[in-house]
Amino acid sequence: MNQLISLSGIRRTYQMGGETLHALDGIDLSIQQNDYVAVIGSSGSGKSTLMNIIGCLDTPSEGHYRLADEDVSEMTGQQLAAVRNRRIGFIFQSFNLLPRVDALHNVMQPLVYQRVSYRQRKARAQELLERVGLSGRMGHQPNELSGGQRQRVAIARALVTAPSILLADEPTGNLDSSTTADILNLFDELHREGQTIIMVTHEPDIARRCHRQVRLKDGQIIEDSRSAMTTGKEEH
Repeated sequence: MNQLISLSGIRRTYQMGGETLHALDGIDLSIQQNDYVAVIGSSGSGKSTLMNIIGCLDTPSEGHYRLADEDVSEMTGQQLAAVRNRRIGFIFQSFNLLPRVDALHNVMQPLVYQRVSYRQRKARAQELLERVGLSGRMGHQPNELSGGQRQRVAIARALVTAPSILLADEPTGNLDSSTTADILNLFDELHREGQTIIMVTHEPDIARRCHRQVRLKDGQIIEDSRSAMTTGKEEH
């Protein structure tokens, strides 16, 4: 299995009121292609900062981050934006859909930045909305969809650029238990098809659903373990 993410000596500090806050304090982490990882920890543990760095939304104060074959640690904002659009699909707790745009055009949007033709954008978006079970809701705006349907639109939008990584930040936090189960089944299916998934969650049951759990505390990794369902398999 190929290494997709390599974090080495990652530190992220912030200056607040004359004090230095160590949001991440020496993170070493490798994630393989087709890994399925839960990032867990209490508020202030550093998990959001870690996700922002993995997602190329922020850069480390120290250390190196290689994403596939690229060192992204010291890229400019414009370069990071290009990497995000090409390699990373984001799924958020609050869905982050364009409110006055229908499901089809929400999913098409990321391809605009890749200069894909309208016909190709539309075909790819239709294919993915069908894939997530929304073939009959393509013309509906977000306020006409349930929470679960909006999250499915968000997943389709995240997949439309064929990203190397899906980053999911509390993706079931606003959903009821039945809808949560449906969305997690979809994640499981995507993982079986080869998708690399990294999910921030504070819910132990959801973390155990992932094949690997990385626990943070005070900006450091204090546990990196595999779920019982995978411990008998070969480690990579």
